[in-house]
Amino acid sequence: MDDWIKSGKVRGRITDDGALEVRCFGLTTQAKYYKPLLREFFRKDFTRLRPGHGDYAVHIVMEYTGDPPWMDLDNLAKALLDSVSGNAFVDDHQVARLLVERRVGEREGIYMRVEAME
Repeated sequence: MDDWIKSGKVRGRITDDGALEVRCFGLTTQAKYYKPLLREFFRKDFTRLRPGHGDYAVHIVMEYTGDPPWMDLDNLAKALLDSVSGNAFVDDHQVARLLVERRVGEREGIYMRVEAME
């Protein structure tokens, strides 16, 4: 079943276990590009989120084809965390576990999973 909410290059859903999953297709070396793109998605298309309190685990994957792009993963992580602040959690200081990785994929894009920790 396709339970993704879609808008342009961005997809989002809440999984059965309550995690937020977001996909953004296509890559740019400008990490700052993702923050307004995702913020707009959450504002217009994915409005059912209420920010939670407590600690969160975030997993971010940048998938690329061909040569790896020249992008600092720490800048990408910051832009993505800022984009979900006020949506998945109140503030990015609530992120207690953060995994950011770059790997070869079949399609270029960004994947992020945000879940509350117990």
